[in-house]
Amino acid sequence: MELTLLGTGAPAGLPRPGCPCAVCATARGDGARAATALLVDGALLLDLTPGAALAAARAGHTLAGVRQVLLTHPHDGPAVDLPAGLPTAGRVPDGRVLTLISGHRVRAVPVDHPGTGYEVTAPDGARLLYLPPGAAPAGLAEGLAAYEMVVADVVGRPDAVARLRAAGAVGATTDVVAAHLGHEAPGGAELRRRLAAAGARAVPDGTTLIVGEYHAVPDVPRRTLVTGGARSGKSLEAERRLESFPDVLYVATGGTRDGDTEWAARVTAHRDRRPGSWQTAETCDLAPLLAEEGPPLLIDCLSLWLTDAMDRAGAWDDDRWANGGERALRKRTDELLAAVRETGRTVVAVTNEVGAGVVPATASGRRFRDELGRLNAAFAAECEHVLLVVAGQALTLR
Repeated sequence: MELTLLGTGAPAGLPRPGCPCAVCATARGDGARAATALLVDGALLLDLTPGAALAAARAGHTLAGVRQVLLTHPHDGPAVDLPAGLPTAGRVPDGRVLTLISGHRVRAVPVDHPGTGYEVTAPDGARLLYLPPGAAPAGLAEGLAAYEMVVADVVGRPDAVARLRAAGAVGATTDVVAAHLGHEAPGGAELRRRLAAAGARAVPDGTTLIVGEYHAVPDVPRRTLVTGGARSGKSLEAERRLESFPDVLYVATGGTRDGDTEWAARVTAHRDRRPGSWQTAETCDLAPLLAEEGPPLLIDCLSLWLTDAMDRAGAWDDDRWANGGERALRKRTDELLAAVRETGRTVVAVTNEVGAGVVPATASGRRFRDELGRLNAAFAAECEHVLLVVAGQALTLR
């Protein structure tokens, strides 16, 4: 099955007309995107967008052989002229199957947003799933066969990919292609990096893909360390790396602080922005979790884990530090590092970057700074991927 993406952008396109934002200002060349529309084997057009015939011509195709035009979402803009010779655009009711004269079978897939998704099966058996903007599949049962390709709003609805993974509809070899890309998504290398974390990719308008043809799916790093300063966006970046995966276990190392309303507000803000399917564990005993099999772990954060470890070792007191406290802390740190090295789970850990400013005034403060620097360096050495977040921008260190 041959698929040509006549457009890969949001319904308003990219850049959005009249928008002064930075993403729109830099959306040039391959970064400019028309509204998403898919041409399947020259016979089926999914979504009718302005300039579809010209877009097909630029991609080396024609719409002359199109026998069916299906819409996936309401069109709120100006009326779109139907190119001469095309059949009237329509929509298939949820659950219904339409068989085309070309031999393609199209099944309407219910979604949780206004619109309709479509599963297209080619005569050779290759299967494509296309979802409308802002939508995720609704009512999926587990045990589905994996699609060869999924085209969806990966940036706007990463939970759609998570649902498909949980049901088995996205597997290790599924080619996940991002569509409906608007100015809410970053551009350039940052877009590629963010999509790769979800096991997805983006392609320029006019790209032709073969559904079912082997394509190297982006490797999702198994162990990632995200570091940065206070309020840099490091926790949000860590959460983004796992938001397209189901059943994540969020490990909060900060615990609770009775009577501290400001801390409670921070914890609530973190909890509210996490997907509802994620579970939470409040613990600093990380080694047993890393040794177990299970869903991905998001550990937030190592600096609070170190605070707890230094509390247990009595590391804040100079005498206790010199008389066994340092040895106790080294032992606990070594246990954590060994667990990270040996774990089979996907892990994303957050830490703080300290020591780049004022030297702490106390010996215990300097000790914490030094120990966190050592922990960060040792933990990073066990990770395939290391990110530094500065002013909300993630820089790849490894």
